[in-house]
Amino acid sequence: MACVSELACTYAALILHDDGIPITSEKITTLVNAAKVSIDSYWAPLFAKLLEKRSVDDLILSVGSGGGGAPVAVSAAPAAGGAAAAAAAPAAEEKKEEPKEESDDDMGFSLFD
Repeated sequence: MACVSELACTYAALILHDDGIPITSEKITTLVNAAKVSIDSYWAPLFAKLLEKRSVDDLILSVGSGGGGAPVAVSAAPAAGGAAAAAAAPAAEEKKEEPKEESDDDMGFSLFD
């Protein structure tokens, strides 16, 4: 039930934000009740309190920014002939061969022997 309550409050907050209406507990409750969804009484004030401190835009824009991902490698192209060097770099990377993985057959035994 909590998942439905969270989703209903999220949609209500997004609707209010989209219409430019201040997000309050009463307005969230009104929208959720109009959708004929029953939620626990603490969800609407919880969402309203959260959205007093953080804007909906900030929350939407930070969806994929949690956690540390792998850094993006950026290489600087030389000033002279930069376009030619940049075009040649991917071709050189494609030619690298991946090391061949050893199989059990190469070691003289098999898992099912």
